[in-house]
Amino acid sequence: MGKITIAVDGYSSTGKSTIAKRLAAALNYVYVDTGAMYRAVTLYALDNGFIGTQDDIPALVKQLPKIKLKFVPNKETGRSEMFLNGENVEQEIRTMRVSRQVSKVASIGEVRTKLVEMQQKMGKDKGIVMDGRDIGTVVFPDAELKLFMTASPEIRATRRYKELLDKGEKVTFAEVLKNVEERDRIDSTRTISPLRKAKDAIEFDNGDMGLEEQFERIHEFAKRVIAREG
Repeated sequence: MGKITIAVDGYSSTGKSTIAKRLAAALNYVYVDTGAMYRAVTLYALDNGFIGTQDDIPALVKQLPKIKLKFVPNKETGRSEMFLNGENVEQEIRTMRVSRQVSKVASIGEVRTKLVEMQQKMGKDKGIVMDGRDIGTVVFPDAELKLFMTASPEIRATRRYKELLDKGEKVTFAEVLKNVEERDRIDSTRTISPLRKAKDAIEFDNGDMGLEEQFERIHEFAKRVIAREG
C-alpha cells in the first residue's frame, strides 16, 4: 500500500502534536514536530540576545547558517527529541520563556525559508505526519490528507496552563490566556505564511471532544485516504 503525506495544522494548544504523534505511530509513519524547530531557533535567539528586551533580527538572520537542528530518538521513551547544535533542548523549548517569543521568530521570512526547506526534505519520500501552522498551505500544499485543529482560546489556555503547572512552572491562567491570544494574533496576521485553514483541509474543533474519540475518528479517516490513494 502506498504512503501519503499528512499535514496537521491549527492553533496553539489544540493537541496537534499529540494527535500527530499517535497517528504516525499507528500508521508506522515518520512524525515531525515543526513547532519544535521554530522553538529551537527561538531558544537560540534568546540565549544569544537577539530577541528579548531589544530585538536584533538582522543579527539573528546572519547566524542562521550556524543553527543546526536534529530530531534524535530517545531510546527510553521512543520519542524524538529536539537537539540544537548537538545539545538536547527538548525541555527548554517548551517553557513560557520560549512561548512568549516563538511567534515573533516564526514570522521572520529567512527563518521560515530555512525551516521549510528542511521540512520538505524530511517529507520528500512521503510516509510522514507533520504538524505546524503552514504545513498544508506552504510546506506540503499537495498533501493527500490535511487536518486543521481548533478550539476556543479559553479551552486551549486551560490545557496549556495545566501542562505548565505539571512541569513546575509558576504561571497564572491570565498570563497563559494572554499568550495564547497573542500567538493567535501574530500567527494569523503575519505577512509570510500566515496561519490559515487550507481549502481542502478537514477542520476538527476538539473543544468538547476527548482525545480517544478524536484520535479514532482521525485514524479511521487516514486509513481510508491511504487505501484510496494506494
